[in-house]
This record gives sequence, structure tokens and C-alpha cells, in this order.
Amino acid sequence: MPKTAPCRPSSRFDRVDALRGLAMVWMTVFHFCFDLSHFALWPQNFLGDPFWTWQRTAIVSLFLLCAGMGQAIAWDQRQTWGRFRRRWLQVAAAALLVSVGSYLVFPRSYIYFGVLHGMAVMLVLARCMAGWGRWLWLAGGIALALPWVMGALLAGPWAAVAPWFDARWLNWLGLVTHKPFTEDYVPVFPWLGVMCWGLALGQWLLRRQRAWLAVALSGPMRGLALMGRWSLSYYLLHQPVMMGGLMLWLWLRG
Repeated sequence: MPKTAPCRPSSRFDRVDALRGLAMVWMTVFHFCFDLSHFALWPQNFLGDPFWTWQRTAIVSLFLLCAGMGQAIAWDQRQTWGRFRRRWLQVAAAALLVSVGSYLVFPRSYIYFGVLHGMAVMLVLARCMAGWGRWLWLAGGIALALPWVMGALLAGPWAAVAPWFDARWLNWLGLVTHKPFTEDYVPVFPWLGVMCWGLALGQWLLRRQRAWLAVALSGPMRGLALMGRWSLSYYLLHQPVMMGGLMLWLWLRG
């Protein structure tokens, strides 16, 4: 993008914000159930039960799809690198807070590369790939398939280098043979593929269905859109509030 390109007026698209808000509501319910299990109030197997693991996959996918669509909107509005950098620093700082906070609660399995860490890396990549057009669909498919291809290679002819990819200094790529022991793990691959498809979908909608995207919402959907605009702040606050509330309730119960 030329540095002299004029910026288009910034505008919100309520439908994208509402979709992000829906992901936030779903995430809140999911995390509240996790907290109940953590405090032994409603024990569940969040690591092995498909009912929970598939929900986690769907929630993360929805967030990254919205993040990709957000980058499509930013690209369409010719967002400057300076503005992108300010938002990226907020995401990176929030990721650091998540690491510190999770270490205090789960010192053995703290979050060192969760959804915000992965998003901080993938946002930069998505920004650089925004001009790829239709090739984004192919790039997303390759990113989604890469961990399985690498898994087969690392379990076979490339087995000698598998420990390198399983080590923490490289497992953030997602090309691992064993999932690391951590409370949240969102590596670059395959999740970059979801963000790429969100970016491609957003660009397609802006070309073909811009009027549909720009329609103002009302009622409950407007509330979801409002939540979606404050997703980062909400993400940082919702778990401390819920866990703190449950701890207070347990303390009052004696």
C-alpha cells in the first residue's frame, strides 16, 4: 500500500461486531462451566470430552474468523501501519497479562501461547497477506493442512527433528507431535488458516455485499454488536470476575 494513499472514513460494520459478540457470549458460558469444574462444583473433562473440545475449537475459530474479517475492513479503509501498530500493541500487552495471570493460577500449565499470543503473530501475517486476493483461500487451506502433513513427516522420515518442534521455543508454530501441557494453546498453524479465510471472506463481502454488512442492527443484536466492539477488554476481565465471584461465594459458604 502506498504511504500516500488517502484513508477512507473509518466505520463500523454491526454484523461483524455482532458475530464477535456472539463468540464472546459463547466463550463466557464455556469458561463459566470450566470454572465450575475447576472449583469442583461441577466436574467435567475439558481436556478429553468431545462435547467441550469441539466447543473450544468452534469458539476460537469464530474469534479468528472475525479477526480476519476485521483486517479486511481495515485494509479496505486503508488503515495506516501506525494505527495498526497501536492496536497490535494492545493485543500483545493483553497477551502478556494473560501469561502473568495464568501463571499465578496455573503455575504448572500457564498460558504462554494462547489465543491472544497467536493473534498477535497472525495479525501481522494477515496484514502482510491482505493484498493476496483470491490466493488467500489457498493460503488458508495450506495453513490448515500443514500440521497434519508435518505430523506425518515428524512421525516418520523426519523423526530426528521432532523434539525440536515439540520444544517450547518452536511449538508455537503448531508443528508438533505432542500437544504441550498448557491451559490454552493456539499456535500459528493451523489457526492462521482460519484467519486467512476470515480475511478472504471479509474482502468478498465488502466487494459483493457491502450494503448487507452495513445494515444497522436493533434489539438484542445491537447489544451483541456493542459487546463485539469491546472484545479485548471483555476478554481480559471476564475470567477474573467470574473466578473471583465463585471464590467469594465459596468463602461465604464456609
